Amino acid sequence: MEKKLIENVKSEVLRRLKEKTGNVQIQEPFTAVGVSNRHVHLRKEDLEALFGKGYKLNKLKDLKQPGQFAAKETVMLIGPEGIIENVRILGPLRSKTQVEVSLTDSYKLGIKAPVRESGDIEGTPGIVIKGPTGVIEIKKGVIVAKRHIHMSLEFANQFGFRDKEVASVQFDGVRSLVFDNVLVRVSDQFVNEMHLDTDEANAGNIKNGDIGKILKGQG
Repeated sequence: MEKKLIENVKSEVLRRLKEKTGNVQIQEPFTAVGVSNRHVHLRKEDLEALFGKGYKLNKLKDLKQPGQFAAKETVMLIGPEGIIENVRILGPLRSKTQVEVSLTDSYKLGIKAPVRESGDIEGTPGIVIKGPTGVIEIKKGVIVAKRHIHMSLEFANQFGFRDKEVASVQFDGVRSLVFDNVLVRVSDQFVNEMHLDTDEANAGNIKNGDIGKILKGQG
């Protein structure tokens, strides 16, 4: 299943590169984009508090990264100054609950969410989360995700990238721009994909599947 997903993603990237450049030979480092809307990662105890004892997430669809999926379940985020409904849960479950929002979302909620790499939640604000059968308050875990690229080991070796390196990514078009400070995350379990939140994507009129050029060493 995961091998088939990886091959499908590669085929789609090659198709879009051909549309963009007229050439499917990858001689420069390009990446497809996945636009990430607000979402929640839950630990088991919090899932059960929100949905009931023994509850299991129901898969809505697979995401590009192997093993990751969007669940059918959604929750409500309740901040000091506002609420956001129908926030998607992503699976699988994690060891710590984490809420990822855009800066625009954080203003609506009344929370000063810092820009952080996923998993780095020490010193971050908490929030109230409401599910169909319960309400929880997490003391930390709300972040604006640092823009990043999931990069396969094969691709990284081909173009000389290292895990935790910082790069820039260039996008053409009517709202052309360059994103600096893009974290590169390398693993043999990754499919090549850059993750931007909705604020970042809207700034460049960027949609899911659009192609950007990675500029090495310009973060």
